[in-house]
Amino acid sequence: MTGYGRARQVLHGRTVTVELRAVNHRYLDCTVKAPRQFGFLDDAVKKAAAARIARGKTEIYVSVETDEGGDLSVTVNHALAERYLAALRELSEKYGLRDDVTVMSLAKLPDVLGSERIEQDADELTQDVLTVFAEACDGFDQMREREGEKLAEDVRNRASVIETLVGEVEKRSPERVAEYREKLLARMREVLESTDIDETRIVTEAAIYADKTAVDEETVRLRSHLHQLDGMLNEVKPVGRKLDFLVQEMNREANTIGSKANDVEMAQTVVNIKSEIEKIREQIQNIE
Repeated sequence: MTGYGRARQVLHGRTVTVELRAVNHRYLDCTVKAPRQFGFLDDAVKKAAAARIARGKTEIYVSVETDEGGDLSVTVNHALAERYLAALRELSEKYGLRDDVTVMSLAKLPDVLGSERIEQDADELTQDVLTVFAEACDGFDQMREREGEKLAEDVRNRASVIETLVGEVEKRSPERVAEYREKLLARMREVLESTDIDETRIVTEAAIYADKTAVDEETVRLRSHLHQLDGMLNEVKPVGRKLDFLVQEMNREANTIGSKANDVEMAQTVVNIKSEIEKIREQIQNIE
């Protein structure tokens, strides 16, 4: 399912921002994009994503900003400072100069003071990012829930159309057998002309035809699948893959009905059923 979520928090002197977006995909395909020095976040964020997201091509962007200078420490090169002081005293004594060395003047000399980046606490930062990620997921889920409600409504409407069409198939099935019996009787009268027609043979042939083309089992199973479909749409857990399988079974029953139809009107109804099933199949690709 498509979705978008974003959250930002200031934690332990750092501003952590997490943004995630997802587009439709049959399975979960997760990519984490974070600053290179925070590569250790990748596995933890992916595991957190797998716990919250079942399907979708998902991209997660992580940004960590430290308060200005907060990730730097100032160091003193004491050995070099002592050598500078010794050299300055030597100059003072040799040339009779006033020894007016101050901390500031010493600090301005090359390489006496330095700076280095403080190594981040990986565990602490990981936990901070996961906290912000959870908040971003809340907004992400809200957006997907709104989309899911619309998709479920559309699927239910199409399932209702299929149920109506199945009713037409069930109504047409006995009519088709009766018409076959009349056509068979008419052909036999035409061939045999004045010869008496064996009604028992007509009844037997009609019964064989009815048995070969009966679709009662298929329509019952198709109605059962429609009932299961409605139940799955009411569940709060991910059902996308279960719906995939169910729609395959619905399509199989429709194909069987079509192969047994042997009737233009029923065949057209089956085409309409399969069309609606295909539309449902396309929609459930967007359902987690």
